[in-house]
Amino acid sequence: MTPDRRADKPLTGRALWYAAPNIIEIRSETLSTIGEDEVLVRTDFSAISRGTERLVLQGSVAESEWQRMRAPLQQGDFPFPVKYGYCATGTVESGPESLLDQRVFVLHPHQDVFIAPISMAVAVPPHIPAARATLAANMETALNAIWDSGASPADRIVVVGAGVVGLLVAYLAARLPGAEVVIADINPKRAPIAAALGIKFVAPSAIVGFGADVVFHASASEAGLASALAASGFEAAVIEMSWYGKALVNVPLGDAFHSQRLRLISSQVGQVAPSHRPRWTYRRRIEAALRLLADPCLDALLGTVIDFNDAPQRLPDLLNSADGLAPLIRYR
Repeated sequence: MTPDRRADKPLTGRALWYAAPNIIEIRSETLSTIGEDEVLVRTDFSAISRGTERLVLQGSVAESEWQRMRAPLQQGDFPFPVKYGYCATGTVESGPESLLDQRVFVLHPHQDVFIAPISMAVAVPPHIPAARATLAANMETALNAIWDSGASPADRIVVVGAGVVGLLVAYLAARLPGAEVVIADINPKRAPIAAALGIKFVAPSAIVGFGADVVFHASASEAGLASALAASGFEAAVIEMSWYGKALVNVPLGDAFHSQRLRLISSQVGQVAPSHRPRWTYRRRIEAALRLLADPCLDALLGTVIDFNDAPQRLPDLLNSADGLAPLIRYR
């Protein structure tokens, strides 16, 4: 039996929709009856995946990627209108008795109350606050990139781009025994955040000739990719984590790229890294990502908090700004 705490009348959910370039709307929908394999979740917080959702807002998802870049529970189709997002935490209000009142993370768009498959509702450990748990999708991306890179203890590791994902990669890399880790960004305002995570922050000019064993690029810029290649040592791996949407990117493959025998490797979270794919499921990976959020210092990555009702007005400016971390939406 599935307990149902809803009133007799149909329940309405309100969600953010990317309606047109730089236009966000709140739209209402009547939720269906909850199935035996589903839960009803009332949202506490959801995080904006800044780089991806900026491209969605601008209508910059290339047509060739319209299917591959769908969020797991997305509604609508690219380019517009789409209900997008994948970083929600909330409380189970209806579902199996064992899950009632459980705080969960779900890869669901930005919506105040929603129905999702039980298989996608991942329990948040009791000691991790709901706001911090919204970082689980980004932590999962960072973990997958570490696996893709083959980074090892005592390696010299550079991360280019001190956004949320780049900082999480550096956070994980810095915990490899003996690893020498630096993060580079053109924005000096990111230095205190890096320091809070125990990571050395430098300007991009400081990593030229660094001779890194592994370099992660997460700035989504041509200049950042050039800096990543310049920081690489002989036969180093450069892990490209950026998604550029429709943009064409000039990659400096001259200079020492060939003589240094550099490897440029794409890392994307849609697949479990090949090194772990035979044993790891998506469920096991997201559960691991949530456990990795236990450190309170990671609260430094939580960006501007905005109320759900204010999101249509505030999010376009926040996403189109080059400053700041990923915004956090508060529902109640």
